[in-house]
Amino acid sequence: MRKSLACAAAAILIFSCAFSTTVRAQEPAKDTKPADSKSATEPPAPPPKEESSVTDHTIKIGGQTIPYKATASTTLLKNDQSEPTALIFSIAYTRGDVKDPSQRPIAFVYNGGPGSSSIWLHMGAFGPRRVVTANAEPTAPAPYSVTDNADCLLDKTDLVFIDPVGTGFSHAVGKAKDKDFWGVDEDAKSLAQFISTYVSRNNRWNSSKFLIGESYGTFRSAALGNYLQSHDNMDLNGIVLMSSVLDLGTISFNPGEDMTYVYYLPSYAATAWYHKSLSNRPDDLSAFLAEVRKYAASDYVAALMKGSYLSAAEKSDVAKKLSQYTGLSEEYLIKANLRVKLPQFMIELQRSKGLTTGRLDARFTGPTYDLLGEYANDDPQSTAVSGAFTAVFNAYVREDLKFGQDKSYEVLSEQANEEWNWKHATGRNFGFPGSPNVEGDLIQAMISNPHLRVEVENGFFDLATPFFATEHTMDHLGLPADIQSHIELKYYDAGHMMYLKDADLTTLKNNIASFIDRTSKPQPN
Repeated sequence: MRKSLACAAAAILIFSCAFSTTVRAQEPAKDTKPADSKSATEPPAPPPKEESSVTDHTIKIGGQTIPYKATASTTLLKNDQSEPTALIFSIAYTRGDVKDPSQRPIAFVYNGGPGSSSIWLHMGAFGPRRVVTANAEPTAPAPYSVTDNADCLLDKTDLVFIDPVGTGFSHAVGKAKDKDFWGVDEDAKSLAQFISTYVSRNNRWNSSKFLIGESYGTFRSAALGNYLQSHDNMDLNGIVLMSSVLDLGTISFNPGEDMTYVYYLPSYAATAWYHKSLSNRPDDLSAFLAEVRKYAASDYVAALMKGSYLSAAEKSDVAKKLSQYTGLSEEYLIKANLRVKLPQFMIELQRSKGLTTGRLDARFTGPTYDLLGEYANDDPQSTAVSGAFTAVFNAYVREDLKFGQDKSYEVLSEQANEEWNWKHATGRNFGFPGSPNVEGDLIQAMISNPHLRVEVENGFFDLATPFFATEHTMDHLGLPADIQSHIELKYYDAGHMMYLKDADLTTLKNNIASFIDRTSKPQPN
């Protein structure tokens, strides 16, 4: 195989050299003027223009009828030379019966990926209209149901849903390319420019300001929040981290790194508990997870740290305990050397039933095609709701918001995800670069603004960003005690997108509404 690849690479190199030689041989003489493919009188391309559509609506939340404006628009970004670089698409919902908007909170909302548009939090959690999906099972094809969202946050804050460059209707313009914005720092800077522009144009500098991000959106929020405060002097009131990951090493199963297995154990246990895969299933999930956390942080990590020096008897004892917690057989756990990667767990847990367990939300399952496979091939949760979200948003933005009739909406850019630049300027480090990490950004943001509050939303059945890893991250920021107290963690009996479960969406709304109320009040000096 290696020989074949080497031959192929050599063939490509040879072909490139041959092609280069041929081109040079056919180049015109230096005194020959090349033909101009464009007419000298052809006008230059018109400069990119912003677009906007404003519509009026009402919604009933908590017994009160709220009038609001929906503004679907594109905002032009420019570089330091005032050259246009991108048009950012956003949808803003602003309450219409407020005399002084500067006294009203405003929240900037986005999803993650990287490479995802904001339709998930928009149409699933906080926007005024919500797609109806089946709970923990695939949603049937169109026609889909849409409803007013009684759990919309518009009663507490104005909302601006942002699509980063290369997603939604957002794209590079002028000499810039979409990939110029695909990176940790590039992304944070472009969204910071958008937010600063929005705040200035709409007289919201004196509004309480919040960032709400999900998944990679939490990674973005740490970098973006620090950038807004340090570069633009825009202090934030609060950051909401939904299904958080600030250190990508905590969810990476790299050779020789054992801590990821420790972080995942409580989530594996919660999943096995939900699917009734435990031989002695306890009634109380919270008490069960407290026990698993304790074991993971003590006996399990101690065993893994012994590496090859762990005795057969010790390995057998650990495998027995892990089997009780995860529902996997002792034999399988021994073969896995006590280290089960996520895609292995997803296919193994319910293999006897012919089912693959979901990653984003372990409550979801789907049929397994290859029952002899070692790794899960897909995520049943993603395929269960993507069609509904995509169809409903595309209809909503065109029919209700009157925007984008002749445009194509990019829900999720795989190219952006694959080509993302993970380099991040984190200041002075000691040692070699590790996994992408923005913990330092959150630390700096909270140190420089000691009034900043952070709320972290965790799903027990989230296998993409396990809650135990998030707890470890938040407990190891090294903050002074008074600032550490500004971080609060909330939990849900759901997955990565906890709002897919109706009851948990209501809990989520109430938690964030209370967070906004508390942090929007004038702070003592």
